[in-house]
Amino acid sequence: MTALVDLHYLPSLEYFTAILSVEKIIIEKHEQYVKQSYRNRCYINTANGLLKLVVPVTAKHSKALVCDVKIDKNGNWQNNHWRAISSAYGKAPFFDHYGDELHDILFKEHHFLYELNMELLSFCLQNLQVSLSLTESTSYQKVPQNDITDLRSIINAKKPHSDSDYYLPVPYLQVFGNKFASNLSIIDLLFCEGPNAIQIIKSSMKGDLNK
Repeated sequence: MTALVDLHYLPSLEYFTAILSVEKIIIEKHEQYVKQSYRNRCYINTANGLLKLVVPVTAKHSKALVCDVKIDKNGNWQNNHWRAISSAYGKAPFFDHYGDELHDILFKEHHFLYELNMELLSFCLQNLQVSLSLTESTSYQKVPQNDITDLRSIINAKKPHSDSDYYLPVPYLQVFGNKFASNLSIIDLLFCEGPNAIQIIKSSMKGDLNK
């Protein structure tokens, strides 16, 4: 099975339960950029509760293709994100194992959001030890071919994951809080569970998708 998906910033667990339900992934490179979506934001767990991290983009992206959206270099978003991530997960069991690589990707000179997200997706898949066939779309197709499952925007920042067709939360030990926080960025799971992260994701896949 092949699926067409959009790129997210440090994607959620729901995202991975969706893409791991197929064998081949086509990354949508030519869609129109969608504001206030997971394309430039994620959620992590901190001592003060959930924290939204947003990658700032330039104001000149109205009706732009997602591959053309530029990251706003005027702020200190990289420092802010890394400070929040290291504060939240510095004491997590596997922070030292994955932290340096994530730091280097975040501070790399990415000019475009698409490039950053693509490298982060590769980082996540590699550390989950998942091998997926990844290609990029060559043009925008409103309706993909019949043999391609359309997962674009299926995971929506404004839609609760409780309505998901793919994700059923499976609790794991987190750094903060007595109540489990579900569907955070994949880095929460990686830092907390390490090599066991992929088993948590498979257990979180609804129905027969994990078979």
